[in-house]
Amino acid sequence: MELVRVKRNYQITIPQSLRKFFRLAVGDYLEVGIQDETLVIKPVKLVHPDQEYFFTKEWQGKEAEADQDLAAGKVAGPFENIKDSLKALKTTKV
Repeated sequence: MELVRVKRNYQITIPQSLRKFFRLAVGDYLEVGIQDETLVIKPVKLVHPDQEYFFTKEWQGKEAEADQDLAAGKVAGPFENIKDSLKALKTTKV
């Protein structure tokens, strides 16, 4: 446990050790509530952990590249059947 002081406008400073442990950054959200007459402060991620990959710089870069390819008409299909789509995949140069 660490002791913090309630300051002007009822603000508190989260100790550095806790910020590091919970990987908190400026702009992050915290859920505040009461549990068994205890003040509870809990970090909240607005993006589900299973979908965090989507917001990485690498993934977003590939999304932008795909959008550019689509805008430039670098697409194949639509296909009438699976055989035609597989044939296109096998003959496509990367």
